[in-house]
Amino acid sequence: MAQRDAHQVADWKGQSGERWVAHQARLDARVAVFGQAAIEAAAPATGERVLDVGCGAGASSLALAARVGAGGHVLGVDISEPLIGRARALAPQDTPVQFRVADASSAELPGGAFDILFSRFGVMFFNDPTGAFAHMRRALKPGGRVAFVCWRGMAENDWVRLPMDVIKGIVPPTAPPDPEAPGPFSFGDPGRVDRILTAAGFTDIALAPFDASIPFGEGATRDAAIDDAVKMTFEVGPLSRALADHPDDIRARASAAVRAAFADLPGERSVMIDRATWIITARNPAS
Repeated sequence: MAQRDAHQVADWKGQSGERWVAHQARLDARVAVFGQAAIEAAAPATGERVLDVGCGAGASSLALAARVGAGGHVLGVDISEPLIGRARALAPQDTPVQFRVADASSAELPGGAFDILFSRFGVMFFNDPTGAFAHMRRALKPGGRVAFVCWRGMAENDWVRLPMDVIKGIVPPTAPPDPEAPGPFSFGDPGRVDRILTAAGFTDIALAPFDASIPFGEGATRDAAIDDAVKMTFEVGPLSRALADHPDDIRARASAAVRAAFADLPGERSVMIDRATWIITARNPAS
C-alpha cells in the first residue's frame, strides 16, 4: 500500500473518523442533497443489489436500502472502523443492508454480484483510481450501473477555498497539492475522470454539474451561526489539519480571519456556502 494510502487509512480509523462520528448528524445533513441527487441518477429499483463505496456512517446506504426494499441488498464498505461502527448502530433491524470495514479498491468482493456501484464522496482518495475502479467493476453484473457524486475543484467550493485563502498571510505557505493526488478535489477535472473510468473498462460515461447552497453554520442569532461555522471549520476538514500543529496565537488570528470571511456570506440564522459537485454515471459493458 502506498504511504499516502496508509496515512489516510490510519487517519480515518483514528481522528478523522472519530470527528465525523462526533458530528455525524450535522455532517450527513450537509451533504444529504448531493447524496440524494446521486441516488436519483443511480435509479435503484426494487430487488436490486448495491455496493456503496466509502459509505461513512451509513446514511447513503440506508437511503439506498429504502429504495431496493426487502428483496434487495446494500453492502456499505468503508475503511473507517468508527464510521462503520456508527453505521451499524444507526441501521434499523431488518433493513436489507450490511456494513463492512474494507478498502473497496482491493477487498475481496463477489464477482458480478451488484446491479449498482454507488458512492457519495467516497472514491476520490484511491492512490490508483484506475486500478480501484477496474477492481470494483468486476463486482458489477454485466450492464451494471455506476453513479457517484464527487467535489468539483477547490476554487468552486467556498467551504474550503474561503477559509484556506484567508489564512495564507497567517500560516506559512505550503507547496500547492498535486491536483491529481488522492484527496477531496482529485476528481475535479472532468477529463481525468473520463480517462480513469474509460481505462477501468466502463462505458456510457456522463458528468453533470450539481450545485447547492448549504447551511455551514447555524444558531439562534446571526453571530451564533457564524461562531458555529468557525467552530466546525476548525474541527473538521482541511483547515483543521492545516492548523493542527500551530500555537494558540496563530490559531486565534486564523479564527478571527475566518470569522470575518464568513460574516460576508448570506444567511440570517445560518451561514450559507455554495458547494459544487459532479454527478457521474457510467455502465459496465453488457458483455
